[in-house]
Amino acid sequence: MTHRATLALGAAFAAGLLATPVVTPVHAQDATCGGLDRPVVFGGLDYGSAAFHTALARTILDEGYGCATDVIPGATLVLHQGLPRGDIDIIMEVWTANPAQAFVDAEADGTVERLGATFPDASEGWFVPRYLVEGEGAPAPELRSVDQLADYKELFEDPEEPSKGRFLNCVAGWQCEVVNTKKLIAYGLDDDYSNVRPGTGAALEAAVESAVLRERPVLFYHWAPTALVGKYDFIKLEEPAYDEATWSAMMEAEEPDAATAYPDTRVVIGANTEFTEAAPELEAFLQAYGTTAAQTSKALATMADPDVSPEDAAMAFLRDNRDTWQAWVPEEVAVNVGEAIAE
Repeated sequence: MTHRATLALGAAFAAGLLATPVVTPVHAQDATCGGLDRPVVFGGLDYGSAAFHTALARTILDEGYGCATDVIPGATLVLHQGLPRGDIDIIMEVWTANPAQAFVDAEADGTVERLGATFPDASEGWFVPRYLVEGEGAPAPELRSVDQLADYKELFEDPEEPSKGRFLNCVAGWQCEVVNTKKLIAYGLDDDYSNVRPGTGAALEAAVESAVLRERPVLFYHWAPTALVGKYDFIKLEEPAYDEATWSAMMEAEEPDAATAYPDTRVVIGANTEFTEAAPELEAFLQAYGTTAAQTSKALATMADPDVSPEDAAMAFLRDNRDTWQAWVPEEVAVNVGEAIAE
């Protein structure tokens, strides 16, 4: 996703993490684990979906394969630098549409590789609540596409500038904010809509949730998987199908005259190749691993409750999606995990 690299630029958080790692071990079990005689080390990316998938993979390795696992927390750029060095073995989310340059370089050198798709269908776009366009009394039953938005600016009225509609953009300073601003111009909506840029991701989600809870109109940018998309029912407005040439021209122009939808992104597992060579059984598991953005959003919606940890969400996923995860592992591993989640 285009905003991930920007998230990673929290330099104050990232600086020096690998030099003084914080390690969170789970209980050690057998001395060996798929050919290893040491813990499997995960890169603990600093956002929810990655925390969930890290917890899910760790639980299967711990309970199913008899592994011990450690986590080194950090931001994207730092962890991608540590992966080829062998400081960590696995990163559960590599966003292939915009991967960190350190990962690209290491992949070319053969020190890291891509394994299974954590989820192949990460997406971004402009959304409205379903209650605006469907159901009895829906105020905009015809609204399906961004090219109709000029006709609906009164529905999305900006209270601070009533002559315009209000568009909740991406967070100021994220790449997606730049993209959406260009799209407003390209779609001819910059005179019809106020371009509101929240200061944080939490502020964006709070503004949307406040409108939804009151069943008010709201037009906003968002991405999936996220807790917000998992918790509420939204419609993503149609845009012209993604076209690389159109996208490039849009990004190069100050005032573009054409735009295109965001590309869907395949998010994969990244692994150090020395690790995969040493532990082929674990490589096979990680190669088979795979969920969907919808499944991940559902897990994130449960994690919005402060009493629900990523580990809690992982256990719930294992109980509720047996057909999914049992396809990733040999039968004996599935039995071990099944016994653990039954406790």
